[in-house]
Amino acid sequence: MSRATPHPLPIAPIATQNPRFSLRFATPDDAGLLLDFMKRLGSYQKMADKIIATEDGLRQLLAQQKGEAIFGDYDGKPAGFVYFCQTSSAFIGQSGLYIDGFLVDDSLRAKGLGKIMMAFMSTLALERGCQRLEWGCLDWNEPAIRFYRRLGAYSVDPMTIYRFAPEQLKANAALF
Repeated sequence: MSRATPHPLPIAPIATQNPRFSLRFATPDDAGLLLDFMKRLGSYQKMADKIIATEDGLRQLLAQQKGEAIFGDYDGKPAGFVYFCQTSSAFIGQSGLYIDGFLVDDSLRAKGLGKIMMAFMSTLALERGCQRLEWGCLDWNEPAIRFYRRLGAYSVDPMTIYRFAPEQLKANAALF
């Protein structure tokens, strides 16, 4: 979704309650790092073959602000990321942020970094006038489900997501 008035992104690192951990918004130049995190997330989710994004594709999404990312740096090194985009729902009449990718390095889990990142995302959603923050979670991922529930998140509805891949998208568009 293209925004008419892009949100200004802070250039300086964003301090957090952990002096060793800071956040920063991704720029298009971070597309390679974003792809690396997405591949690690895909491996963790046992879906590595489903990550078909390219560095150029991610660079374009970031440059056009169709997607955004936050990186968490621990002791100056990338330790986690959140990839997200703006959404809206006519069903409930609200806008929100949708988290499409979220990962904290295995070696740094249980240090509160994920909690800090979710708190930041909640703050960002409110600053942008959103009423909700959403994401998906695989039903077998019990550690993530416990983490989200401890933060007060709940599962929305039993729903199956359907998608047109590029080939189906073109075939259906041709019917118009």
